[in-house]
Amino acid sequence: MTASQIIFYILSAFILGTAILSVTTRKIFRAAIWLLFSLIGVAGLYFWLEVEFIAAVQIVVYVGGIVVLIIFSIFLTEQSGKEMAKAPLVRTIASVLAVLFGFAFTYLLIHNYGFRAGDKKFDWSVSKIGSQMMGTGEGGYSLPFEVVSILLLAAMIGCIVIAIKNQPGSPAVSQENDQTKNSKSDENA
Repeated sequence: MTASQIIFYILSAFILGTAILSVTTRKIFRAAIWLLFSLIGVAGLYFWLEVEFIAAVQIVVYVGGIVVLIIFSIFLTEQSGKEMAKAPLVRTIASVLAVLFGFAFTYLLIHNYGFRAGDKKFDWSVSKIGSQMMGTGEGGYSLPFEVVSILLLAAMIGCIVIAIKNQPGSPAVSQENDQTKNSKSDENA
């Protein structure tokens, strides 16, 4: 086994381990931190493949943007210290079956098609990537890039709306408290 293979297996084990911890932990803040480590592991995999620009984009966009957005939304909704409810047994069994099906399907694809390593050198410069990302013609990714930015904006607005509704002094919470008080006074009368 070569050193390159050992590095790949270490990075893969790290990514899979932190991803499993991210979806199995019952504390929402810890889940976000494990997701952060998993995404950093993916960036390490990109560095191992010698695609430094994509690794940097992985760190800036996903680690620096998405995970920080998730952590801020957790803090805004004041749910950081609470434990999530335990998943029902049916959902756990369905999840395990889905994972096993995914592994079987992946094995079937690799077994049938082989996916041999190519002889071509992977040559993607920053200028090539930039011209494709911002290109509007065939092979350009300008439209998906803009759609993703609108999606992130909508997610941020949703987080703000949820945070405003859950604040103790907000009108929505005050109305709920008034309704609760009124229903209790009706029961007492």
